[in-house]
Amino acid sequence: MAAIETFALTKEYVQGGGCRDVSLTVGRGEIFGLLGPNGAGKSTLVKTLVGLLKPTGGRALILGRPLGDLAARRRIGFLPESFAYQPWLSARELLAFHGALAGLSREETKQLSAAVLDLVGLREVPGRIGTFSKGMRQRLGLACALVADPELVFLDEPTSALDPLGRRAVRELLLRLKARGKTVFLNSHLLSEVELICDRVAVIKGGAVIYQGELSGLLAGARRVELKLGAVSEGVRRVLATFDPAYALTGRLVTLNVATEQVPALVEALVAAGAALYEVKPAAGTLEDAFVELVGTGGGGADGDHPALHSA
Repeated sequence: MAAIETFALTKEYVQGGGCRDVSLTVGRGEIFGLLGPNGAGKSTLVKTLVGLLKPTGGRALILGRPLGDLAARRRIGFLPESFAYQPWLSARELLAFHGALAGLSREETKQLSAAVLDLVGLREVPGRIGTFSKGMRQRLGLACALVADPELVFLDEPTSALDPLGRRAVRELLLRLKARGKTVFLNSHLLSEVELICDRVAVIKGGAVIYQGELSGLLAGARRVELKLGAVSEGVRRVLATFDPAYALTGRLVTLNVATEQVPALVEALVAAGAALYEVKPAAGTLEDAFVELVGTGGGGADGDHPALHSA
């Protein structure tokens, strides 16, 4: 049984935006990444899946149960992108509150709180939440999402406030969750993070999913070619810009995005422009290359972060 299944799931607003006809399958025990430009509908989709928004069409199953099912909601954890906690509470008091909301006994909450605070590196941190740094509050948010030992965890930009060491610690934490059979649904703008830990991804643009599958399949779409040239004249530069205005030139090494079927024409045009061409080979594409090629540079289209959602 999949952890998440959606069938033409739609959440649209009167003013426009949201997500539409989203059909996804997220397997149990995997780390699944949701990618998309700002305003693409990512936050709308996540909030619909966790039950904060009611869909306007389609349906979904969470841990085999329909959206809004109380038993399923007790088995998920959620860290929103924007959150605020009572500054006068300590970390343990906040987790006690979240444990009670999840229906845990005091003893269960006490044991699980100690474990998750240790897991996120806050076990020995004294004082009130109001004195915490932004990075510490981000770690505390992760602890709140994990305190009830959920089977499925939704994380919206979980490393946005962390330094490189903190981001590495979160990556290691997510991999440990996966090793324990947990499912992680990760919404992140940090493509390098996604590339390091996600098993599969979906890309959303204008409220619709335009890619779903393994990272290797997405990376295969990054069509980059590497050329080794002699002297690079202005005429050669003009040819390169014709095929890819954003080409990169380092010394005499050129990297550019070009379709495979265009390579012969590129080589012919370079030679005609007087270029000395020593080598042509595929260049390893990055997730950023593939993402930009897939979604373009025109933005998300739909407003996934509708102002009315921020009070949810």
